[in-house]
Amino acid sequence: MGQDFVPTPRTRLRRRPQRGHFDEATVFAILDAAVVCHIGYVRDGQPVVTPTAFWREGRRVYWHGSAASGALGAQGGAPVCFTVSLHDGFLVGRSGFAHSILYRSVMAFGTPTTLTGLDEKRRAMMAFLERLYPTRTQELRPIRDEELRQIVVMTMELNEVSAKIRPGPVVEKEESDYALPCWAGTIPLATVVGAPIPDERLAPGTAFSPSLVAYTRGERLEDALTRSVRSGDS
Repeated sequence: MGQDFVPTPRTRLRRRPQRGHFDEATVFAILDAAVVCHIGYVRDGQPVVTPTAFWREGRRVYWHGSAASGALGAQGGAPVCFTVSLHDGFLVGRSGFAHSILYRSVMAFGTPTTLTGLDEKRRAMMAFLERLYPTRTQELRPIRDEELRQIVVMTMELNEVSAKIRPGPVVEKEESDYALPCWAGTIPLATVVGAPIPDERLAPGTAFSPSLVAYTRGERLEDALTRSVRSGDS
């Protein structure tokens, strides 16, 4: 059974606290529906925010990047702010003040560590592939040591965390605004899966991979991702 994250001065919502969520189920659902996170940190006295792919295992998140860039590797031992946002739609009102964005987000604070051993980096990257494409690693050639040396893998435990959700409906500032003859409501938005495009150098006769059938054309990407997570947990 999931546990609640304990609010802290940094994660407690001061404005619209009713939109805050601290339960594992809500936080994990948002993280599992996303692919990209943003990592905020200070490098050489300069604030930096790096977008990168990530994945979750229990109360721990992982992300990776190129070792050549130096940016991700510089985070080891230094505090970061980890954020994920999902854009669910536009909220359009009868006044400019009432317009907003429908979203779900997670913010976490912590100090990540860098995976240094090749074996632990290999296990982490295999878990990343399996998170996106269940059983895919069974079809691929093994990851080589020299490839692992070219990447940095970071991990951080989720302790200081909050989720924030902005739902509908439209809330007008003035009661009289509701009588205005101006359409108001929500415009839902979602990322959907498109038709697969074979690589130009695909070997003749190669069939579509069984590990990719989870991605059905026209389906919401979020549904495919969360189904993959449930499959991996079973």
